[in-house]
Amino acid sequence: MADIKYEIKETIGIISELAKGWSKELNIISWNGRDSKFDLRDWAPEHEKMGKGITLSAEELKKLRDILNEIEL
Repeated sequence: MADIKYEIKETIGIISELAKGWSKELNIISWNGRDSKFDLRDWAPEHEKMGKGITLSAEELKKLRDILNEIEL
């Protein structure tokens, strides 16, 4: 499996604290030197390991925001 390189440019916020110190975070990340995108996933305490997540462009994140604003929670 190829090495995946990433750089967390900015932490937007922590959504929840998970087992063993992991947290679900929304960050802005550059993957493999590409343009930065919004990224939502689980991270180990020192960001040395990560879980599966989703990566969104700014336009996709705006669309998701609009969809979430439409639903009643």
